[in-house]
Amino acid sequence: MRSLTSLRRFKPLALVTVGLAAVLTLPSSASADLQSDIQNAVQEFLDVGRTSVPRADCGPGSLPENGMQGDVTAADRDSGRSTQGYRCNMSFVGGFAGRGAGITSTSFEHCSYMGSFFPGDLISEGRGVQVVDASDPANPRPTANLTEPAMLAGTWESLKVNTARKLLVGTGVPVGTGVGYLSVYDISDCAHPRLLNPGPGTNMLMPLPITTHEGGFSPDGNTYWASGIAPGFVSAIDLSDPANPHVVWQGLTGIEAHGFGISADGNRMYISALGGFTVLDISAVQRRDPNPQVFHIGRVFWTDGWATQHSIPVTYDGKPYLYTVDEGGSGGVKLIDISDDTKPKVAAKIKLEINLPQHIDSNIGSSMGGSAFAYESHYCTADRRDNPTALACGWISSGIRVFDVRDPFDIREIAYFNPPARTGQNLSLWNSPHALASIIGVPLMSAPPAIRAVLEGQFNPSDALTPRTGRLAFGDVSTDWCLSPPEWRGSQLYVTCSDNGFMVLQLENDVYTPPADQESIVGS
Repeated sequence: MRSLTSLRRFKPLALVTVGLAAVLTLPSSASADLQSDIQNAVQEFLDVGRTSVPRADCGPGSLPENGMQGDVTAADRDSGRSTQGYRCNMSFVGGFAGRGAGITSTSFEHCSYMGSFFPGDLISEGRGVQVVDASDPANPRPTANLTEPAMLAGTWESLKVNTARKLLVGTGVPVGTGVGYLSVYDISDCAHPRLLNPGPGTNMLMPLPITTHEGGFSPDGNTYWASGIAPGFVSAIDLSDPANPHVVWQGLTGIEAHGFGISADGNRMYISALGGFTVLDISAVQRRDPNPQVFHIGRVFWTDGWATQHSIPVTYDGKPYLYTVDEGGSGGVKLIDISDDTKPKVAAKIKLEINLPQHIDSNIGSSMGGSAFAYESHYCTADRRDNPTALACGWISSGIRVFDVRDPFDIREIAYFNPPARTGQNLSLWNSPHALASIIGVPLMSAPPAIRAVLEGQFNPSDALTPRTGRLAFGDVSTDWCLSPPEWRGSQLYVTCSDNGFMVLQLENDVYTPPADQESIVGS
């Protein structure tokens, strides 16, 4: 079984290799320079990172991982050890779990906005998007529920904040792709958001002509971009008057449109594709030209990871780069040189030991039955745009990982926190896509017995307590899914994971000193 799974994991690489060999066969008359350029391009395209970043040196108070870097071993899952979690130079300060959190959440000042996941968010008492006040970090408390149509329909990866304008926006995404509904809130009082657009995008009779899966702001907050995944449909929504959001541009950007990053001046979008991204010139939209045109100006793709999630624009000594995150194929995080944005180049990679191709059997062995995701990066946050010193990432089943990135070519891990698994608690986590997926049947190993047991009236609640053994009625919730971007608050991080909800974490043992101009640079 493992050898077949491994073959499936690398089948895309094999197909691409064969395809490239056929397409790039050159006649003997082709110039030596052309042949050399193509060979170099193919080599870069097929490069698979086989080196992990150095492990964190765990100081006092740590409860470190037992296996390789990023792994939650099968033994720890089976024994229940994973319910204690793992920590290295980072500790739990306080949190609010509620009924779990959706796919991504966001925050502003001392407040967090917990994403919603449809239809589970309709079942529990914490309906829609929950607002959490963390002004007392040890005792965060819910203060409001946002229950407009977009918030009840599930916000997926669309819930984002623009700090410059103090705006919160989310769109309705019931399953994978949503249509028409968007809510804009004033978060000047962060604990009590105020709806600004009771008509367009919110009123059920006044939908916007958009599709959405993901979304995010231009830096100035005047434009919210909604990306509707397949077939690469993207919409630019004008928020200069938040009470009257309206579409000013939309178009097809490729075969898929996932998350993105936008340059500081708002003129470039780096839109994620299946395994790479495309550079778009969006300056005409930024200027609000009449009938604006958007142009493709560069792109880069790779076989080392796929389902590229988003990009974070940063600079080092004035030179522009992106940190680009893959949520599939153990691609990890890549540093991309965009000094020539017509020819982006991969400059460095961040992977954990569990992501390396030579460890694929261990990866599959420990995560088997764990639903749609295993040990994948998802969203990261830099602690400032210019010369960032640290990058914090939600690494799904590997928890929250923090890296020293002062030297982008000598990156090392300095801390991690993988929250306690809430094994067997699926029925109290209706807003968690992880727990809900384990109930409704995403995990190949667990869904059929669960469904059969319910339909045949043979359900035994004790089955949920042994997710990797017996009949596996509720699937494997032996880790959490940390999908959201961790956001910086000095030496603390605001993080949200699907099962454990909102948490405040403290970096310890002097592994991190916040820069004076710290801010959370997320990308979208």
